[in-house]
Amino acid sequence: MNVAIYSRKVNKQVITHFELLLQVLRSFGWIPVLERDLKKQLESKLTSVKNCKVFDSHKDLKSGIDLMISLGGDGTFIESVGYVRDSNVPILGINTGRLGFLANISKEDIQNRLQMVHEKRYEFQLRSLLRISTEENLFGVDNFALNEVTIHKKDTSSMITVHASLDNKYLNSYWSDGLIVSTPTGSTAYSLSCGGPIVTPGCKVHILTPIAPHNLNVRPMVVPDHMPIRISVEGRERKYLISIDGKSMNIRNRTEVLIEKAEFMINVIKFEDNNFLDTIRNKMMWGIDKRN
Repeated sequence: MNVAIYSRKVNKQVITHFELLLQVLRSFGWIPVLERDLKKQLESKLTSVKNCKVFDSHKDLKSGIDLMISLGGDGTFIESVGYVRDSNVPILGINTGRLGFLANISKEDIQNRLQMVHEKRYEFQLRSLLRISTEENLFGVDNFALNEVTIHKKDTSSMITVHASLDNKYLNSYWSDGLIVSTPTGSTAYSLSCGGPIVTPGCKVHILTPIAPHNLNVRPMVVPDHMPIRISVEGRERKYLISIDGKSMNIRNRTEVLIEKAEFMINVIKFEDNNFLDTIRNKMMWGIDKRN
């Protein structure tokens, strides 16, 4: 079994966890395959990675890889999705960051969880993605998002107007700092910080959340994910920002953006005793009395 491993940056705090991860994989007879830049970082710290295979792009995961392990925070997990794409390779997220909604396996629990994977005591949780299209093909082949697509203002304090239609029917014009269109996965990300609802994975919906709307009667809206969303932005400036999972590009005034559900989904490895409701409750400290 070939296991791809991705992480952003290796520091003193996580090197022991990498060492344990590699040790456990090899004890199962599994072959670690490191992202090229990650291997370069590890070579000066761990001699055991010298003969490890490497991967460079999503094309290398199309065949021969059975599992992807993301070691870091949720940002690292999202970047690993860029390698997996439509290959159907499942992802296991190990959290060495802070919050960890996606990478929610504790770094102290690496050995136990990998043992459960080895014994096939897990399930797949399907996560939907967004696909965006623009006339200029702004993001090329990287035009998909696990969390959200956001249009927001740039270099100005003036609010903007984001026109939105749903299934080719006019919905609203948002006078605001911007608009977020998120998946259920992204409901606990930027959308949540702007007052959007928490949606459990598996719900077939998208969420439209305005950023600091001028009209207080405008609220986040949940819509079926089979309905295409078209948005365009206008204001006093010539250019604005469009972001997909944190990757930003300039977008011109009145450029139309089509947002649809992507044709593929991501398989996330989950365990029976570590479900979404447990994660939400623990991360957001629900049910804990902090008044004293």
